[in-house]
Amino acid sequence: MKNLMLVFGGQSSEHEVSCVSATTIAKAIDKEKYQVYLVGITKEGNWLLVDSIEDMQSGEWRKSKKQAILSADATRKELLIVEDEKITRVKIDVAFPALHGLYGEDGTIQGLFELAGIPYVGCGVLASAVSMDKVYTKIIVDTLGIAQAQFVDVRKEELAKMDEVLDRVEEKLSYPVFVKPSNAGSSCGVTKAENRAALTESLRIAAQHDRKILVEETIVGRELECAVLGNHQVDASGVGEILAAEDAAFYDYDAKYNNAASKTVIGPELPEGKEEEIRESAKRIFKAVDGMGLARVDFFLENGTNRVVFNELNTLPGFTSISMYPMLWKDKGLSVEALVERLISLAEHRFFTEDCCDK
Repeated sequence: MKNLMLVFGGQSSEHEVSCVSATTIAKAIDKEKYQVYLVGITKEGNWLLVDSIEDMQSGEWRKSKKQAILSADATRKELLIVEDEKITRVKIDVAFPALHGLYGEDGTIQGLFELAGIPYVGCGVLASAVSMDKVYTKIIVDTLGIAQAQFVDVRKEELAKMDEVLDRVEEKLSYPVFVKPSNAGSSCGVTKAENRAALTESLRIAAQHDRKILVEETIVGRELECAVLGNHQVDASGVGEILAAEDAAFYDYDAKYNNAASKTVIGPELPEGKEEEIRESAKRIFKAVDGMGLARVDFFLENGTNRVVFNELNTLPGFTSISMYPMLWKDKGLSVEALVERLISLAEHRFFTEDCCDK
């Protein structure tokens, strides 16, 4: 039996969502193949060994007295469990980070796994870092010839001369615009600005989440998502559509997780050829950032033109009961249990190129 470390929680604004995703994943792991070590990271950055899935669900895990320390020594590949000054050493065969946002999908914990020599689920350091950073994702996608919203990138320190920033945005983009922290997930800190005064406030809100800020033109259209899976050979799911609640200005954090009126539709009706265009674009973007394992790629289908417009790339998509990624694969006949097993297998074979590794 192999030892698998499932890491969840974290120091990002998506801490709570991570806990829910990890619960789904923990329940789906084959317990006959893997001894699962649950490691929760508090918002303060404390790593704790968690006794049970029930503790994950209730939040009791944050009271654990068992410290979990991952050794960076690649010759040992160990998780050190410290309790009452007693140290237990556990060799880790594979890691599954169920972490969203800062320090979870930005390449930092991936770098720790690389140092420790432990295979892990998901994208590597480079793909995680550039995909987490919306500005640099857009720079890469620009090289592919795939349509995306026009944008202006702003740095937090530039806000000291706010009028100059506002002039630069208004010179290139028309209102309304979306303002986003470059490094944040689940729409945290994202706002829509209808005028100069609102843009000022939106920039200040985004600056609370990141020093880099993305200002984008508004694309009016249907919100569509596609899941990708694989290492050297990449498969794409069908397409899902997001239907935000009518009272939501856009599909923000609250609309995603707290508004029951927000819905997802698997396999919506699309104009001829658009589903395949989205699937192929998703795979091209995933490969361009050197993606491994999994990602969800989001698009718009622009009203009036039916133009497919890239929105963003998420390298550690949610695994909650309402998350699009597992639902898209379930529609293709891959249960959550089979999907989790496939992801673990891809992690174990990420540096091999044999066809069998991606099947």
